[in-house]
Amino acid sequence: MELYGQQSSSVPQKVVIHLIEALLLWLSFWILFQEGGAWIAGKLATPNAEEQVDRRILIFTFNIVTFARLGYMMIVLLKRRIPWEESVSVPFAFALYYIGFSLLVLPTAKPLDTLDFFAIALFIVGSVLNSGGEILRDRWKKNPENKGKIYTGGFFKYSRHINYFGDILWVIAYAVATRNAYAALVPVFLFCFFAFYNAPKLDKYLKAKYGSDYDRYASKTKMLIPFIY
Repeated sequence: MELYGQQSSSVPQKVVIHLIEALLLWLSFWILFQEGGAWIAGKLATPNAEEQVDRRILIFTFNIVTFARLGYMMIVLLKRRIPWEESVSVPFAFALYYIGFSLLVLPTAKPLDTLDFFAIALFIVGSVLNSGGEILRDRWKKNPENKGKIYTGGFFKYSRHINYFGDILWVIAYAVATRNAYAALVPVFLFCFFAFYNAPKLDKYLKAKYGSDYDRYASKTKMLIPFIY
């Protein structure tokens, strides 16, 4: 967590991350709409519901929005130093979404229905909580009067790591949109990663940085899921 205290533009690392992400986005298009889906389905001996274009468009739209959000957050909002190993690990993690969900939706022949509109709403809410929370926090931090203070406003008044909760929601939306039971493993893994590793580790860092101010914040604000956990 010492990286959170080190500021740097990290331009070369950001360029590498975006180039890899763009390649992954192209691969998802190749899988969903070109010969990639049929080729992979043939190799895996699984069905390929090519006629269900609407569902694939939905997944690819999720991909584009996620790519755009990540780009904005990394270029505009991320101020900390990015180590070179992270320039590989971050795209690798997002490959699970861009490529993984594109593969999981291949055999799904079910037309879009009400549940998919729920997935779209969930994706929007999760994206707003994640990116919107970071935008509001960034604006707050730019005020010199707030230097050295802990941010507890905006969406972060509902949970200490509301941005992580937003991540979980939009990943659940991806999983629902695939209509593939195996896709449920992805948000389950993400929840466990945040709840039992990343959030507690960040809590420890924030407690060391803000002391009693963070203790007061933590005593009245749930860690991850608003009002629950």
